[in-house]
Amino acid sequence: MKKLIILFIVSLIATPAFAQIEYVTEYDVPYTGKTDDYSRSRLKLDIHHPLSDERLPVIVWFHGGGLTGGEKRIPAQLLNQGYIVIAPNYRLIPQVGVNECIDDAAEAVAWAFDNAEKYGGDPERLFVSGHSAGGFLTSMVGLDKSRLAGYGKDADSIAGLIPFSGQVITHFSDRKSKGIGELTPYVDSNAPLFHVRKDAPPYIIVTGDAELELYGRYEENLYMWRMMKLNGHPDVKIYKLDGFNHGQMSRPAQKILKDEVDRLSGRK
Repeated sequence: MKKLIILFIVSLIATPAFAQIEYVTEYDVPYTGKTDDYSRSRLKLDIHHPLSDERLPVIVWFHGGGLTGGEKRIPAQLLNQGYIVIAPNYRLIPQVGVNECIDDAAEAVAWAFDNAEKYGGDPERLFVSGHSAGGFLTSMVGLDKSRLAGYGKDADSIAGLIPFSGQVITHFSDRKSKGIGELTPYVDSNAPLFHVRKDAPPYIIVTGDAELELYGRYEENLYMWRMMKLNGHPDVKIYKLDGFNHGQMSRPAQKILKDEVDRLSGRK
């Protein structure tokens, strides 16, 4: 009996505290103040949160799809892991332009800041991430301070930006609307690269294999990493996942996301 009690105590010590928390996922929570029919039908989010007040780190996760498709989805690897996970939809091209996509992302992040505590989250440990188009939106919301300022928030309050294989030049869907080919490099104010700054939140880049990624996406992000370093940013990293193409890299990158969130939120 004594041995069983000792084993039980050891197992409790070895089990992360978050594994003992009960979670629930709420779906289709409206987050917008926009009143047109498309916005009201599209601008909703799913939120995975504990049933108790835990003050957990918050991850806002943006889906991919080239800004023309895709649906909100909470990655399975982030479920029941000690995080509040918020997955918003945003409006899509061609119904709207790229600025509206970015604006929706900013509004969703502002909503997360305003509502994190209500769901057991810590707004001081709020991270933004996403894959492909979602990585692009992550960078734009966090680097172009005007986007969140429009909702009364300071982008520098974000605890970390962790884009997965996102464009840092002007997004190819935006270039297409301007008659610019997908293999023609182009940078304007709708490009994360345009907003490189040393005082941005921690910036953690993840890409797939250089030979398997879309259209030089690794080299594009490597240049972004270098320019952030040259501008004096104190916490910028780049990870390259060898053997994984653009679509495949998101799954193994979730481990990096969790490790970096834990590091930056003081859990490691």
